[in-house]
Amino acid sequence: MDEQNNRKNSKDEQLDIFRTDDRGKDLTTNQGLKVSEDEFSLKAGVRGPTLLEDFHFREKLTHFDHERIPERVVHARGFGVHGEFQLYKSMKNYTRAKFLQDTSRKTPVFVRFSTVNGSRGSADTVRDARGFATKFYTEEGNYDLVGNNIPVFFIQDAIKFPDLVHAFKPEPDNDIPQASTAHDTFWDFVANNQESAHMIMWIMSDRAIPRSFRMMEGFGVHTFRLVNEEGKAHFVKFHWKPLLGTHSLVWDEARKLAGIDPDFHRNDLWGAIENGFFPEFELGVQILAEKDEFSLGFDILDATKIWPEEDIPVTIIGKMTLNRNVDNFFSETEQVAFHMGNVVPGIDFTNDPLLQGRLFSYLDTQLLRLGGPNFHEIPINRPVVPFHNNQREGFHRQTINLGKVSYHRNSLAGNTPSPVSPDKGGYASYQERVDGVKIRARSESFADHFSQATLFWNSMSPPEKMHIIEAFSFELSKVKSESVKQQVVNMFANVDMELATAFAINIGSQPPTRGGSTVTKSSPALSQENTVKSVQTRKVAIILTEGFNGPEVNYVLYQLINQGIIPEIISEHIGMVHGTNGVVVKAEHTFLTAKSVLFDAVYMVRGSNTNVMFNKDAAYFIDEAYSHYKPIGATGAGIEWLRVNQILGQPGVITGTEMQDFVPQFIEAIAAQRFWYRELA
Repeated sequence: MDEQNNRKNSKDEQLDIFRTDDRGKDLTTNQGLKVSEDEFSLKAGVRGPTLLEDFHFREKLTHFDHERIPERVVHARGFGVHGEFQLYKSMKNYTRAKFLQDTSRKTPVFVRFSTVNGSRGSADTVRDARGFATKFYTEEGNYDLVGNNIPVFFIQDAIKFPDLVHAFKPEPDNDIPQASTAHDTFWDFVANNQESAHMIMWIMSDRAIPRSFRMMEGFGVHTFRLVNEEGKAHFVKFHWKPLLGTHSLVWDEARKLAGIDPDFHRNDLWGAIENGFFPEFELGVQILAEKDEFSLGFDILDATKIWPEEDIPVTIIGKMTLNRNVDNFFSETEQVAFHMGNVVPGIDFTNDPLLQGRLFSYLDTQLLRLGGPNFHEIPINRPVVPFHNNQREGFHRQTINLGKVSYHRNSLAGNTPSPVSPDKGGYASYQERVDGVKIRARSESFADHFSQATLFWNSMSPPEKMHIIEAFSFELSKVKSESVKQQVVNMFANVDMELATAFAINIGSQPPTRGGSTVTKSSPALSQENTVKSVQTRKVAIILTEGFNGPEVNYVLYQLINQGIIPEIISEHIGMVHGTNGVVVKAEHTFLTAKSVLFDAVYMVRGSNTNVMFNKDAAYFIDEAYSHYKPIGATGAGIEWLRVNQILGQPGVITGTEMQDFVPQFIEAIAAQRFWYRELA
């Protein structure tokens, strides 16, 4: 508890006011009245009707009836966590924002990760974009960086957002399928709104099935402005870079996890923080001078475009550490309200038409979800600095405002609360010249829909390209309309003929006869093959039974834990398992509760000679892990298992008799994480 108190920041201290512990307390109504009975409603006789005057029963049931708030239309399934952000280098030359100037200050943050498509009850590991929303509780007010784990979006103008969501949500006639884009209406939208091409390439890639919230990048998506104290502006894009690297599941693994552990990503994040493995993300920025606005060959206000990192490098400026789980899911994760318009001095907007629409939509949706205009008073949404304005009343008002005055300008309250000049910290919007006739149109600079989709394809490794083809093939195989399937084939021929031809054959459509791209450029930063590879928090299944080699297992366990790897033991029963030399370990799983998809690697020690079912389950466990390209190690009698499975000597399969040689090789294999070239052999 002392360690937790030492980590308290200004937001934690504020939330302390609202925390309550019901343990050991008397039962009361919401008005504080002590209750003498909570088992039976007040009746007219023991078998009579319940009386209307039973205020306790009515209060209890009414609260229950209204406990649920409407789930978000998108990003309904989310998981939140607290943390802190600290700057590495001052950005004073670029922005007035104080939290981006002071390297000594730790700014409290709250981050909500989410899927986009599915309902609150859907699975974590579906193919989907992931939300990555960060609320900074700064000394100048709340700043919300509301992004995704993919740096682009499906559409260029927010007026099409309802159409997009209606298309990818379950089809309205039968409400099928849940949390999936593998259906007619979504792909019909794609084929008839070709600006989506680049985003679709990302969604069909491994980026859409992340290994963990802790192992995915985050992006602000839009082009924003940084404005310094002299009023000079620069364009900026924001990036979150996970220190553990960017890693993904394989599709078969993701689908099985959706059934075995639909809360896989939630469990992973919660468990990592509870065990002291705090996720860390570095904040990076790409900065472009205003004079270079038209120098990149595409429109920087187009949300379907990236700024290639090889052209405009990402400068790392700070680090966010997520170090505390929520106390109450509903009060914090479910009630947190993000809004693109929550900014601080020194951060401003651009004319990106998707961003402009989000500035309206995010505020508007909170009014419905959270019951009115006072959702900013919910503890998780409160800034850590006081707020004063002329707003009053409304649903769920908590502030008790004193005095008569609720308007501006006034004399009765000395014209307060009063505006603050920019030089004293008041927010002033960037003064950008705007000229033009009123028109419903889109700039011709937004017209190229395929070049960056091809850039993404060119940047993928051979295994990643294969996974993209397989993803297109799976999704479109679920589409019933032959016309829609053919339209998609013809559309993606503009990205790459090899890609479109490959999935066309798989789905029974006609391969394209024309198309192709002249784009030859690639961006190595887009391939996950080039990411950081760390063994930290990787989970290893250790399969053993009674009589295992005690000294060997002890040595391996010690070395793995010392590297930050998490070993979990699977045996014939849960509880203590006895090895040689008096070594005893605790098995946490049997094959009933542990499947290979829950682990990053496998270490085979010794299998049972008598338990036929255990032997069969162990063999299947190894086969499945191998088919998902995971590292597999074995020593002693465990080597025989790999011989039975016919995988000895294969890439990523490590065996040994000398522990000093085996362990470093096995740890190196765990760091490599996947051995994709198995599928290319």
